[in-house]
Amino acid sequence: MRANASGSRISCTVFSFLAAVALTACTDKETVFVERPFFEDPPANAAGFLGYGTADARAASFTVCGNCHIGTQSEWKNTKHASAWSTLQANANAQASCEGCHSVSERGNAAEGAVAWAATADARYEDVQCESCHGPGAGHVSNPEASQPLASVAVNVDLTNGCGECHSGAHHPFLDEWVESRHGFAGRESIRGRDGCNSCHEGRQALVAFGENVDYIEKTGSELQPIVCAVCHDPHNARNPKQLRFSISVPDVNQNLCMKCHQKRAVPELEAPQRGPHSPQGPLLLGEEVGWQPPGFDLNGIRGSHGSSANPRLCATCHVSPREVTDLTGSFVFNATGHSFEPIPCVDAQGVPTGASDCALTERSWASCTGSGCHGDATAVRSAYQTRFTDVNRLIADLAGQLAQVPSSEFDRNDGIYTTAEGALFNQRLAEIRSSPVHNPFMVTALLLASIQAVEDDYGISPNIAPAEIKRRLEDLDRLRN
Repeated sequence: MRANASGSRISCTVFSFLAAVALTACTDKETVFVERPFFEDPPANAAGFLGYGTADARAASFTVCGNCHIGTQSEWKNTKHASAWSTLQANANAQASCEGCHSVSERGNAAEGAVAWAATADARYEDVQCESCHGPGAGHVSNPEASQPLASVAVNVDLTNGCGECHSGAHHPFLDEWVESRHGFAGRESIRGRDGCNSCHEGRQALVAFGENVDYIEKTGSELQPIVCAVCHDPHNARNPKQLRFSISVPDVNQNLCMKCHQKRAVPELEAPQRGPHSPQGPLLLGEEVGWQPPGFDLNGIRGSHGSSANPRLCATCHVSPREVTDLTGSFVFNATGHSFEPIPCVDAQGVPTGASDCALTERSWASCTGSGCHGDATAVRSAYQTRFTDVNRLIADLAGQLAQVPSSEFDRNDGIYTTAEGALFNQRLAEIRSSPVHNPFMVTALLLASIQAVEDDYGISPNIAPAEIKRRLEDLDRLRN
């Protein structure tokens, strides 16, 4: 064992991993002391932040923390955080006010006042390193057992800790949009904490459901967390674009990041026939295992263009659509990140999202549709949107009219029988979800048509739509099968 310049004792085995540290000898037979410290003492006014430690380590992007946390260090090196400083310097619009978020500073952790880069302008603090989120590491290095510098996953506009300290403001308003989203504080507060809902509605339990078991400040606390940044983004790993925990492009409801939650109750629960669909967007988008399939019908595999290979980003194409808003002169106004997760958000005259949800179609931004290359312009996509909803709403009304004439005994949740009427009602409720006609208008239409036909066959209740039209349209939709 040997002592570094700050008094810590570091094993010879650990030293053998460090390219940035020159060892004169290492043997399994005896302990050998070397002269070179494994990091240089930080400036006194750095407030205990260590950074890269040495000039050689800076060149190799090897943090002091990485001396022991080898695996995490090797993953972090591939993230954009590890090259944040050079990214800033390559930007023609770089300013000194940007440096705090591209270096180790008081931003992102619990430190207050000027620390690390902000206090020293020392190159060892360039880039967004471990201590940017975990706080100063000197105490932990000196006595690892006595001090565990945990990061925070909590985010909100009034916090001076966590991801939101940097990922906010006009140029990077991730936090600003997220707090207005259903993932954030404007989301399902009444559901958060409810048994059976936590794995998708509460941040800590969502992390557990995603297989993440690291420690963080809020992990053992009692305060419920929304779906915070760290649920979807892995701070340490860039195995997926944007440091996402899972791919957004794989067409698999169990592997796609969004669909891991947005796939609940896409098909009826036979033991609870009165429960309608809940968050069925993933299976509906892919046209697989969704809705009640009437006897004699096989509707699986009917997929729209939104769920096809023509849309490789699947959910994210529409729901996470970044765009730059400029004024009439072309000057920058706002950088929308898409983290409101609204595909067609209400916007003001300049195109800045308002946070409203009940505006007219002409007061919405259709940039996610036109920017993806799928639709020519806002007028064209708005017309397609209205046409699909008009047709689906007509079929919903037809089916609802039939079901209103079905004997109430056919909707008995306690009789142990799942009836045609209960299955048709499930499909009606599926179609009534606001997003369903967009996610897969063809599958929704097929389910409604098949339900209308099944109700007529089993109960003798004729719909407004002619049988010949039902047959023709179902045959046309069958051609869309994968």
